[in-house]
Amino acid sequence: MTRSRPIWLSKLALNFWPPFLGAGITVRRIDADLRCAEVELRLGRLNRNHHGTHFGGSMYAMTDPFYTLMVRHNLPPDYLVWDKAATIDFIAPGRGRVRARFELTQDDIDAILRMTASGDKHLHVFRIDVVDAEGLTVAQVEKMVYVRRRKDAL
Repeated sequence: MTRSRPIWLSKLALNFWPPFLGAGITVRRIDADLRCAEVELRLGRLNRNHHGTHFGGSMYAMTDPFYTLMVRHNLPPDYLVWDKAATIDFIAPGRGRVRARFELTQDDIDAILRMTASGDKHLHVFRIDVVDAEGLTVAQVEKMVYVRRRKDAL
């Protein structure tokens, strides 16, 4: 679905959003169709834990809004999209810069549309790896996104 806000403005708004700005989170890329985004988190004084590694909350925060934004943008406007649940599994200490890549496939969109066509809710699960500069996974995040058509649209 086409939205009126230019993608560069959305990227700028996210990069200056106080939770991202304060945590050192930078949106490096968002595709115009909102099917792919890349986010980076630099290790700094404000997001370092007592072990000298990334604070886990900052690593989770860098993954928080993207799939809901991407799904909402790629569905018709008569759909409700919310975060339902999330888990994070810390695999290794995060040092230096870490990054995450989000991809919304046509298969994801087709499954969501199929599962919600009759007005039923659908809980769609996305998995994100947070990786370090060498490409090693430091955390795995699972996001559950709630989607349904608005009742007045049926």
